[in-house]
Amino acid sequence: MKISLFDRRVLSHFDWILPLMVIPLAIMSLYLIYEINPDLAYKQMIYMAVAAGLFVIVFAAPIRRFYWLIPVGYWVGILLLVLVAVVGVTHGMGAQRWLKLPFVNVTFQPSEIFKPLFILMMAYLVRESPPPEEGYGWLKFLKFLFYILLPFALILREPDLGTAVLLLLTGGAILLAAGLKKRIIAAVLLAAGLGGGFFYAYGYDMLHDYQKKRIADFLSEDANYHVQQSLIAIGSGGLSGKHSGEATQTQLRFLPISTSDFIFSSFVERFGFVGALLLLGLYISIILHLFTLNAKVHNDYLASVTITGVALMIFLYMAINVAMTMGLAPVVGVPLPMFSHGGSSFINFIVLIAIVENLLVFRFNFLY
Repeated sequence: MKISLFDRRVLSHFDWILPLMVIPLAIMSLYLIYEINPDLAYKQMIYMAVAAGLFVIVFAAPIRRFYWLIPVGYWVGILLLVLVAVVGVTHGMGAQRWLKLPFVNVTFQPSEIFKPLFILMMAYLVRESPPPEEGYGWLKFLKFLFYILLPFALILREPDLGTAVLLLLTGGAILLAAGLKKRIIAAVLLAAGLGGGFFYAYGYDMLHDYQKKRIADFLSEDANYHVQQSLIAIGSGGLSGKHSGEATQTQLRFLPISTSDFIFSSFVERFGFVGALLLLGLYISIILHLFTLNAKVHNDYLASVTITGVALMIFLYMAINVAMTMGLAPVVGVPLPMFSHGGSSFINFIVLIAIVENLLVFRFNFLY
């Protein structure tokens, strides 16, 4: 029996709360970007239209029926990351992160496309090998670790330290949520501590000059120019913010990258401490709601692990971006999820939301 997307059974299982929390983020972002740069706002509207179309396509895709193709998608993503190392295009600061499509003058960033594939692969691995009551042992842990460290190494080589570390943290957090034996957790924490010290002593010289500068700026007593202007913008917003014309840090271009990396600072200057609380509250509500959905499908590993991964990724991106604007983390170019200007990041998170909705709605066999 053929099921329409508008069938009442599909609509009844669709989680309407999630998009109703995401849409205000997109609207506030578009409004703020338009105030700063109308041309970028028009581009953002195009990205949003593409994201909406992809949402429908991904939501309608028979992911569960063809879930066995998830490893194929993962390895295609790995192949693209390898191609970046071989024939990748360099844009700014020597970073080789893009591939150029043949016959058209269009480039894309495989590391962005890889994020949904990575989360789905983690969900696939857990589904195929459900965690025992006492947690995964060494053999399964090393298998998972291979699938985490392989893309981490390829993306780190580009270099894209921010994306690589975020994938590593997301994969590690998914493993912890799925369950590991206590001795493995202790060994991982010990290895992380020793690895950090080893990197600081011997691996620092392997970084690019701009990455060294970011770390040095973060460790310095005086914040760099970007963070200084960000802190001025946040402080000048006060309790309730300023009118558009009075937001001088943003309007007079003192604040760098005000529509992307430092859009949180622009928002706080415009809407103040109250606006910041509302924005962060919206993110926290989305993350908590995802964990609530996770509780409903805890025995469905494909859905459960995917929802956990999406929630963790949104949290990590949000936390690192906000910390970065306040000088509490190095400036690593991490966008604010579904808020910063840019097509690849916005579209990726909308695709992740579509995957979550798909796995929620079509978890019942009769809908196929």
